[in-house]
Order: sequence, then structure tokens, then C-alpha cells
Amino acid sequence: MSVRNENLPDCLYTAEQVRELDRIAIEELEIPGYTLMQRAAAFSYEILKQSWPQAKKIIVVCGGGNNAGDGYVLARMAKDDNKQVSVINLFEPEKLAGDAKTAYQELLSVNITANEYSAAAFEQSDVIVDAIFGTGLDREIEGKVKEVVDTINSLSTPVLSIDIPSGLHANTGNIMNVAIKANVSTTFIGLKQGMFTADGPQYSGKIEFNNLDVPDETYQHLGQQSALRLRLSKLSGVLKPRERNSHKGHFGHVLIVGGDYGYLGAARMAAEAAARVGSGLVSIATREKHAGLLSTVRPEIMSHAVETLDQLMPLVKHANVIAIGPGLGKSEWAKLLFARILESSLPLVIDADALNLLAEEQQSSARWVITPHPGEAARLLDSSTQIIQADRFATLKKLHDKYQGPVVLKGSGTLIADNDDNYFICDAGNPGMSSGGMGDVLTGVIAGLIAQGIDINQAAKLGVCVHANAADKAAAIDGERGLMAMDLMPHLRKLVNP
Repeated sequence: MSVRNENLPDCLYTAEQVRELDRIAIEELEIPGYTLMQRAAAFSYEILKQSWPQAKKIIVVCGGGNNAGDGYVLARMAKDDNKQVSVINLFEPEKLAGDAKTAYQELLSVNITANEYSAAAFEQSDVIVDAIFGTGLDREIEGKVKEVVDTINSLSTPVLSIDIPSGLHANTGNIMNVAIKANVSTTFIGLKQGMFTADGPQYSGKIEFNNLDVPDETYQHLGQQSALRLRLSKLSGVLKPRERNSHKGHFGHVLIVGGDYGYLGAARMAAEAAARVGSGLVSIATREKHAGLLSTVRPEIMSHAVETLDQLMPLVKHANVIAIGPGLGKSEWAKLLFARILESSLPLVIDADALNLLAEEQQSSARWVITPHPGEAARLLDSSTQIIQADRFATLKKLHDKYQGPVVLKGSGTLIADNDDNYFICDAGNPGMSSGGMGDVLTGVIAGLIAQGIDINQAAKLGVCVHANAADKAAAIDGERGLMAMDLMPHLRKLVNP
């Protein structure tokens, strides 16, 4: 399970960008590569000691490139610190070149035992250091290395990964057949985007970052990052204190369209979420049989019987944002309402069944926020969930290019694209959110923020952060398993009152 580090920088980079940053530092700013390697190893060893202060026996597993060089330098530092250190070479170290070769040669001078792999080698170790592969890995792990990774993952011994867990793709966050499940990962110069989405959070553990003292101009030479991490503390400033002389009309009117037969709960959750984040008024357009029931269980929400377009239009006239999809279904009633809502000039939040209908309509607008999960994204792009998840960043770009407005691609490490083609990632949230109704709550949160006059791009980013942090606060009380969407409501209210 990942442990979030609140002290990490915001900028994320692809593997190619990090390699370019490394090249700029070495070639243009003339920082010796071996100096950077020594700094990386020193930082990693310091994190190892902080994480496991009682550790005495350390095993360093090395591959065949610069990542192995980091491991060799760390092993030498640990030996100098009177630790029991052994090194396992998975490739022939005699074939190393450059800085990694230098690191290996210096290792030999301190009489550290270097062995080939055997399962027995890990017995009674206190910490295993993964220095097998770095960010350059782009193929599946097989053969002997796969056996080693499987063995390490089967042990209870804690693992420190240097740079990135071996086998985790630095750009996509997917595992390449197998990957090391690290307790802690140290990473350098630039945070790799894949560590924060898909399988990245689970396999990376707690991420510790060090820029290796490269100067700021290194990043200026590169230009823009690939994405930005979202932090609620930086976004909550858009929630200004309310004037004393204010009334409900100042804070907008959200219209939720949905709740077909059997699905009223979805519309109700979206509506309550919109109210909990501060929308002045919230209405639901739903089936006639549902309207009276909803008014009973949540009287603050105005529930309207809508069976025809004539009944819908007055509600649209009084709203300033519409959220459509929660419990909408795909009946003729749903299609009728959906087609009319798309003609509105209001900002829309489109989710759930409305996304499935949108996939058939092939329309787009910069005024719409779409919030698909991977299955819905697959339908929107006429693809498969496997392809969607294979590269979530590429999927985000395709969705944004096709549908124009802000996109929220839900999942582990939710991704957001705004109307200025900027990409963001929210690393808050937890597996307890894998339960019915969570997406409906997010829809209501985003709509409720837009209703209060928050820019549609800011509302998408802030809404995702508020939603994920509310889930984390709820899980901290009673655990992740059994977390329900309505458990988020009291935390939503607290988080929008910073």
C-alpha cells in the first residue's frame, strides 16, 4: 500500500524528460555523472537508515546499468557504516561501462561479497535494496530476473527501490509482467509520472525525492513538465470566505438530471454532494414516481417530476449548471432528456449513463466536463478497457482531443486535462472508493463548485481533490473496506470550509 509524502514537488516528468534533465546537468552544466550517482546513493542510504534504523544486514540486488551503479555506491557506503552488506549481480558486472563501471571497481576495493542469485541469499536480511532497473526499462521482465523479483515480493523483508521499482513503467505506471513491490522508493531529479497512476502508487510505496542539487536552470532548459500533482492546500484558495450579506441566489443552482426507475439513489447522492460543497440550490429532474420520495428523505433538495421536455425546460431555465448521468439509464426517457440537455448553453458535468449516450452522439464542447472511469472511456473512444489502462496519459489526451472540455479520467491516480491542454494528477484517494456511488458524488461535487462561480477547469481539479481527500478522511476513521459514498458527505463539507 502506498504512503503519500506531502513534501514532494508538484512537477511530474516522463522517463524521456528525466533523461534529458540528466543530460543537461551533465553535458551543459558540467556536473560529473559520477557525482550525481554518488548523491543519489547517499540520499538513498540516508532514507534507508531513517526508514529501518535497526537494519544491520543489507542485500543490494544490482542489474546492468546506471541503476546498478547507484546500488554499488550505496553498498560501499553501508559497508563504511559498519553494516553487513552483500551484493547480488544479476548481470555480468565486467560488462558495465561509464559511471556504473567506476562504481563497481570502487566496490571491489572494500571487499564486499558479490554473488550470483540464489533464493537462499535473502535469508535473514533486514533490508533488500532494488537496484536492478531504472526508468529506461521498456520491456517485460522474464527469465532469471523475473524469478528474482517474484522471490523478493514473496518475502516479508522490507524493500527500498532506487530511482523506481524495477519493472514499473516510468511513463504509464503499469507493471511489465512483474515488478518489485517497494516499501519505499527514492527517486531523483524529476518525479516520474508513472509512479503516481495505475499500478505506480501500490508498487512504489512511500516516495522520497531528491533533486541531487542540480541547479534550477536545468529545468528551465527543459521547459514544461508532463503533468502536475494536485494538492488540495494549493487549490482551496479559490473557495473565498462568504460575505455576511449573502443569500442562496449568490451560490448558484445545480440541476441534476437522472434517477430512472431503480436508480434514484445515484441522483440523490450527486444532489446532496452538490449541496454539501456549497451550491445555493439543488434540483433533481427525475421520474414522477421518485419525486415525492426524494423530497421526503432529503427535503432540502427540490425534486421535480419530469416525464416530458415541457416539464424539463423550466428547470433548465433556472439552473446555472447541469449534471447529467447519475442513474440516468439508457431508456427512451433518458435519451430524450440527454439530447435536450446537450442543446443547453450551460456548463455541463457528464457522467455515468450520459457518457454512454455521448459515445453514441459523438458531440463535443469546451463547456462540458466529462468524468469517465476506464470502461466508460473505452466506449467513448471505441476501444477496450485494457487499451485504456495500458497508457492512461495517452488515453487522457485522446479524450481531450475528441471531446474538447475538461476530462477527468478516474482510477488509481485520477488524471485531469483542462482546456489549456495541461495535465494533472491527484494522488489522494484509496481503494475503499471502489464502491457504488462514488462517481455520482464526484459529479455532484464538481457541479456544486461550478454553480458557485468557480471556473470549469478549476472546479474539475478542485472537485477531484476534495472528493479524494474526503474519502481518505472517511477511511482513516473506520478503514477502507466497507467505505460507502455517503460516508464522504460530512468530510466534503469540512474540506470546502478551509
